[in-house]
Amino acid sequence: MLGLVIVCSVPSYIDWVREHCLSLPHTTEKIQWVHDLLFCIGGKMYCVANLEPGLSPTKIAFKCTPERFAELVEIEGIIPAPYMARAHWVAMVEMDALRRSEIKDLIRNSYQLVLEKLPKKQQAQLREK
Repeated sequence: MLGLVIVCSVPSYIDWVREHCLSLPHTTEKIQWVHDLLFCIGGKMYCVANLEPGLSPTKIAFKCTPERFAELVEIEGIIPAPYMARAHWVAMVEMDALRRSEIKDLIRNSYQLVLEKLPKKQQAQLREK
């Protein structure tokens, strides 16, 4: 009898993106839409990592300012994020489109943008924790 072994490998970028996101205060994570790992602050997502790149060309997506959005989508390997571009989200289809340090800075900025949009009361509660 032949046995079938299925090997599930997590894309290499997931580890450092996850580690970086979880280093930001009060970040929570959850899986949604079957294969997306969401990183949230105050229940609002600021970064999405695709756990199964074969199902979609995007690797990670995050929010940015309108000005930065316009700059980033001009870079090969970065596109307007499907379904979220109108809110100035970009998606990376090639992780080498930017240096890792730049990606981390952009994720941190996304975190800050989302945090600042939370209700003031919720922001105060997060600061107290």
